[in-house]
Amino acid sequence: MRRVTLFVNGTSKNGKVVAVYGTLPDLLTVASNKLGIRACNLYNGKGGLIDDIALIRDDDVLYVSEGDAFIDPQSDGKMSDDISGSHTDWLTLNIGGRHFTTTRSTLVSKEPDSMLAHMFRGKDVWGNKQDERGAYLIDRSPEYFEPILNYLRHGQIIVNEGINLLGVLEEARFFGIEQLAEQIEVTIKNSHPPEDHSPLSRKEFVRFLLATPTKSELRCQGLNFSGADLSRLDLRYINFKMANLSRCNLTYANLCCSNLERADLSGANLDGANLQGVKMLCSNAEGASLKGCNFEDPSGLKANLEGANLKGVDMEGSQMTGINLRVATLKNAKLKNCNLRGATLAGTDLENCDLSGCDLQEANLRGSNVKGAIFEEMLTPLHMSQSVR
Repeated sequence: MRRVTLFVNGTSKNGKVVAVYGTLPDLLTVASNKLGIRACNLYNGKGGLIDDIALIRDDDVLYVSEGDAFIDPQSDGKMSDDISGSHTDWLTLNIGGRHFTTTRSTLVSKEPDSMLAHMFRGKDVWGNKQDERGAYLIDRSPEYFEPILNYLRHGQIIVNEGINLLGVLEEARFFGIEQLAEQIEVTIKNSHPPEDHSPLSRKEFVRFLLATPTKSELRCQGLNFSGADLSRLDLRYINFKMANLSRCNLTYANLCCSNLERADLSGANLDGANLQGVKMLCSNAEGASLKGCNFEDPSGLKANLEGANLKGVDMEGSQMTGINLRVATLKNAKLKNCNLRGATLAGTDLENCDLSGCDLQEANLRGSNVKGAIFEEMLTPLHMSQSVR
């Protein structure tokens, strides 16, 4: 293994001993990191430009420049001091009224193409304004600048609590530190939790119920309960509008006066549920089971299922006195032995619906489609006036 001693071009102070490996660009990269400059050229002690790593011998003394011509450290001591000092002298920055002290190499070496590097690579190249203490004035936010300065010092993104990453991102873009900006964008993206569309479980929902006073309305509008077991729960007055309750187990649940408008109840099981005064306008309950449900409210509050999709539902033995099923779809539904006294079935699609054993006294079937419907064993006779268009 070969090793060489590296000095900044024009000086013989603060040298670094490094191992030689790989290619010439690899050695230049090591020189940049060790000396805190943007290494471009290597010279031997006589000023010869080294363009091949094979020319380097063990224990050679090499001089590293940023692209400028070779300067003999023995013949120009003053220039040597200037070159060395240009990357090691201390600077104070006044950022929005707050002072930061750092070295010129910190601002120049890590991100050589940034605005800060261009501002401070040479002394007074940009004619930077200074305050009464000699600090360079920069009109930016000090809270957002501090993480950027620390990044230039050690290469890590460290943001204190309470500092908005979006502000740090904008500062990084302003100063042209693209690598830092990209890292912050990834951090911001990873800090946002992915959207969770998984259904709520019974355990999670029971926690909500227990934390809600009985007199407060629990809003579950648009939530996903697909496949959840909500059987035998007290769900009175809850707003399930547009919620996903498909394949839910709601057997013997108390849904009195709940709002199920436009909810998805397809394939759900509501056998024995209490549905007094429920609102199910335009809901989708296709293929659901509602056997033995109670829609009848003694106080006279009527359940409203207007426009609901009830294709293929099984509502056998349900109490539905005064229910509103106007323009609902009950095609192929089973309504055997249901109490439909005074029900509104105007414009309802009852095609192939089994209504055998139902009580349809005073029910309104005007304009309903009864093609293929079964009216066997009716408890009360069905008058023509009930179904005249």
